[in-house]
Amino acid sequence: MARKYFGTDGIRGRVGVPPMSPDFVLHLGWAIGRILARDVDQPKILVGKDTRQSGYMFESALEAGLSAAGVHVLLLGPQPTPAISYLTRELEGCAGIVVSASHNPHHDNGIKIFGADGFKLPDAIEEQIEEQLEQTLTLRPESLPGKANRIVDAGERYLKFCKSTVNPEFRIGGIKLLVDSAHGAGYLLAPQLFRELGAEVVTVGSDPDGININDGCGATSPEYAQSQARAHQADLALILDGDADRLLMVDEKGAIADGDDLLYVIARARLAQGKLHGGVVGTLMSNLGLEQALEQLGIPFARAAVGDRYVQEQLRERDWTIGGETSGHLICRDCSWSGCALITALQVLEALQILGASLSEIRAEINKYPQVMINVQCQNGRGIHQQTQTAVREAEEALGSSGRVLLRPSGTEPVLRVMVEGEDQTTIERLAQSIAKSIPV
Repeated sequence: MARKYFGTDGIRGRVGVPPMSPDFVLHLGWAIGRILARDVDQPKILVGKDTRQSGYMFESALEAGLSAAGVHVLLLGPQPTPAISYLTRELEGCAGIVVSASHNPHHDNGIKIFGADGFKLPDAIEEQIEEQLEQTLTLRPESLPGKANRIVDAGERYLKFCKSTVNPEFRIGGIKLLVDSAHGAGYLLAPQLFRELGAEVVTVGSDPDGININDGCGATSPEYAQSQARAHQADLALILDGDADRLLMVDEKGAIADGDDLLYVIARARLAQGKLHGGVVGTLMSNLGLEQALEQLGIPFARAAVGDRYVQEQLRERDWTIGGETSGHLICRDCSWSGCALITALQVLEALQILGASLSEIRAEINKYPQVMINVQCQNGRGIHQQTQTAVREAEEALGSSGRVLLRPSGTEPVLRVMVEGEDQTTIERLAQSIAKSIPV
């Protein structure tokens, strides 16, 4: 069946506009409970959130819906999305739910769901939840409503786990790190983690007020951290998004390192240690230069559909360990079950120590192709018609074997993304504009 509510990363939308309305989220909590907690004695589901003001409202709505389904609710408060993934397994929950719209502005919010195994739900389970949403919300006659408890040490539990993903002797003393938390879910844990490992930490984007999440800072505005790193003379900068599952960095020369760069650094170190299991999974958006650089090292590369859960699916199918997106959402299956900005930062910093090189030196091994991305406002990818197909075909012919064209509907916004990649910046800009103009608004 075609999914009505779920996109590539859960459910997301404008607060107060269906589906992100309190009544819908209450019903959604009930549906999640009925599907994911069925046939479980004394079921419990964890609920975390980022720092958006609307998170209080949706947290309460989920609590009511889950309770109506007979589920006990463990409230975690503001936590990085990957912390909910980890704690769902650690605390043996039936599921973990995150109230977050990730990198979107504060006026949006969303719901992400992890299964009992800590992984995001497959399409089939999301379809079952949508089918349950069509049913009338009723209390389970065979059980009492669930109760709610708050887990006060969730952050400490997760920090301990993050540290366990690197060598126990790993330290980063003598490094000045700037940490931009996007006024989001990682605003407390990220600075604490790197201070405990010995770094001098300067914080920006670490004063959430409920509406400033991702506002001119974080992974959606990396130039802010870039300027702040220069102003504070930091050695490196770590740039998180609103729910702390994505990471970008600023290297020691002041250049922004994206997910492709960081993925390459980790792969290089794993290879040097003889610990790279299989190849690397990227996405349709991964730069062709990354693929070629890995090929030079003899490392296989595969592309998944855009979305971290599709990267995860390919990693599991191939039994490979590392993969990720250009946006900075990286997964190291030998460390964790989901992408995490904190764990990614630890893996990169440890990799640089292992390789005995700077971030800029390792990044220089990738000969990146210029890319142009244009977002065209349209609903559900509408606009890929004959005129657009002709423009795409003409662009592909012009690029030949040294470029790519990709059109894809966003899973989180009502836009069609036009990406053109090639050797010449002027050429790809012209081709991207030609394709974008062929799409009816």
